[in-house]
Amino acid sequence: MTEPDLFEVVNPATEEVITTVELAGLAETDAAVARARAAFDTWRRVAPADRARLLRAFAAAVDADREHLAALEVANAGHTIGNARWEAGNARDVIEYYAAAPERLFGRQIPVAGGIDVTFQEPIGVVGVIVPWNFPMPIAAWALAPALAAGNTVIVKPAELTPLTALRLAELALEAGIPDGVLQVLPGRGPVVGQRFVTHPDVRKVVFTGSTRVGKEIMAGCAAQVKPVTLELGGKSANIVFADADLAKAAATAPYAVFDNAGQDCCARSRILVEASVFDDFLALLEPAVRGVRVGDPSDEKTEMGPLISAAHRERVSSYVPDASAVAFRGSAPDGPGFWYPPTVLAPVRQEDRAFTEEIFGPVVAVVPFRDEQDALRIANATEYGLSGSIWTRDLGRALRVSRGVEAGNLSVNSHSSVRYTTPFGGFKQSGLGRELGPDALDAFTQTKNVFISTEE
Repeated sequence: MTEPDLFEVVNPATEEVITTVELAGLAETDAAVARARAAFDTWRRVAPADRARLLRAFAAAVDADREHLAALEVANAGHTIGNARWEAGNARDVIEYYAAAPERLFGRQIPVAGGIDVTFQEPIGVVGVIVPWNFPMPIAAWALAPALAAGNTVIVKPAELTPLTALRLAELALEAGIPDGVLQVLPGRGPVVGQRFVTHPDVRKVVFTGSTRVGKEIMAGCAAQVKPVTLELGGKSANIVFADADLAKAAATAPYAVFDNAGQDCCARSRILVEASVFDDFLALLEPAVRGVRVGDPSDEKTEMGPLISAAHRERVSSYVPDASAVAFRGSAPDGPGFWYPPTVLAPVRQEDRAFTEEIFGPVVAVVPFRDEQDALRIANATEYGLSGSIWTRDLGRALRVSRGVEAGNLSVNSHSSVRYTTPFGGFKQSGLGRELGPDALDAFTQTKNVFISTEE
């Protein structure tokens, strides 16, 4: 017998091992797919009202376990306790939102000659969900909730680094009455479990959140089977500040638009574009806001930013800020154990610099000036990514013009919100394919069947 593949789960704030998780191999993955395929035949036939009731019970179980889930996320992912509580609440809200879907998967009646034509929204089958380490709890819920609501069965592969909240969600689903095999969580390595989702003929859809490079590989693999995919990939979002904006508010909120979750967020506004006439004024307002970000123990209620996820990731982030970098100012970070990195502002930078063009996925932001609206749009769109962004202006006409001009899927004016569970979320260009959340997500987990019934004798 081969030795089990064991993975030590580490607390990124202390570098201490929390637990050891056994990672699935090919045999375990195939067995999980077989269970999900068998469960699908029953789950898809559960009456819509009963499926809705089970999902409401699942949401209630998550709600009752929020503090426990939040504590797991603090220890496993280094998220601040405030963020982790929000994430647990978001998982609950998403499951509850889609609990209303089973009874509202409406088809259509289409007028035709000689009979009646109706459509049905049918579930796809087994759905493989590959979850990243940066927001493991909510991103798992974003996929599993609409997929289950539509009548699919789901296998979630959490990131090796952060499996604990996904495993707990699976336990809560069983406790709530979701039948065995309908929702499974399978810790494993991407090239093993994730790749098997791509190649297994009984996995009928893959949902992936992660890097653009891996997303392209998954898309290419799924193409061989004409297997649908939803991809939420990288980002290099712009925070565009016009001279007529409330500069004080724009500067005060800018750090949290990029340093939230230590910058490990594909929606992070890691490029700040400031109209040239107020560039120096904005930097002067930004500096105290950055230096004021509280970095430290993520379990402390007052902490605003925790550690990076791993030593290897800290090394990668550091590579974008070599000794010769144009560091305008930095915040502070703890010494000692933990994968800490201080909030860092680069200015001025050249628009061709790596720090301005590549996704850093850490607490580093680059600031550049622009001349006018067209220049701002040119700079904002000069990227392969198009996930999110912010626009700061008091001019409503400008806000609408620039919003229509920025090539990104999720924009916010005079704020930095990207995600609401009631509205669609997804990217343009190489930031992804398809939409999660809101009513649009159900389309990603159903397929339209057309039925014609002849009425002619």
